[in-house]
Amino acid sequence: MRCVIITGLSGAGRSLALRQFEDMGYFCVDNMPPQMMTTFASMCNEHNIDKAALVVDTRVGVFFDSIYEAMAEMEQMGVECEVLYLETADDVLIRRYKESRRKHPMNPTSIMQGIEQEKEMLAKLRGMARYVLDTSALSPKQFSEQIWGLFAEEARRDKLLPVIVSFGYKNGIPLDADLVFDVRFLPNPYYVPELRAFNGTQQAIREFVYSYEQTRVFEQKLVEMILYLLPYYQEEGKFQLVIGIGCTGGMHRSVALAEGLQRRLKENGIYSVVQHRDIRKDAQRD
Repeated sequence: MRCVIITGLSGAGRSLALRQFEDMGYFCVDNMPPQMMTTFASMCNEHNIDKAALVVDTRVGVFFDSIYEAMAEMEQMGVECEVLYLETADDVLIRRYKESRRKHPMNPTSIMQGIEQEKEMLAKLRGMARYVLDTSALSPKQFSEQIWGLFAEEARRDKLLPVIVSFGYKNGIPLDADLVFDVRFLPNPYYVPELRAFNGTQQAIREFVYSYEQTRVFEQKLVEMILYLLPYYQEEGKFQLVIGIGCTGGMHRSVALAEGLQRRLKENGIYSVVQHRDIRKDAQRD
């Protein structure tokens, strides 16, 4: 039996993740008390349920520390336990709580103190996680695609998942990037007034960026490099490879190249997901 334990910071997307697992055919339970996990696993074995997803988080309060003993017992029962840890930047979490007008479960009087207390409580479990996903810049669609890419049988979870992230250097390099490529050497659509308001997902920008030979040559060499490296990263036991592609603002060139890389990988039979971290930000001098 495969059991995915979904945990992480409150407001980081645990409920959305659980819905994706339901759609993938997992038997799902929200807010599972750790003391009941082994009983649940036994019930699943009795009824031939081969995959389940459990949300276990700080809402269980004083019972939370029992999760480590429960996981050890489940593994002795032959259950394959995997931890999916979801996190989000502090400022994004604070904004989400203010928009929803909800209190933080760890500290109803201070959102920031609640976030810090929850991080401390979850630190050990985060260290045990097979997958750590930062949902700060993900749309619901992008988040869903990444969950499916990691856990759906159709995505063949024995294969490494490339995650292509476009970004703007002015907003910083993605902290979880394994490989980073700088495309600021390419001609910039920002300086073409009639193109400035568009982004790299739109045809006008794609045509501009790919009209230059250096773009096409760079993409070909990038594809060849990624195809060469993927088997070696997989041999090292990685489950996802985060590929950052950056321009100045993260709106034009990096977006177009990220979309292009995904298309080229698909042509080679490789499933990947794309995240455009900064596309909605006020890009200047992309």
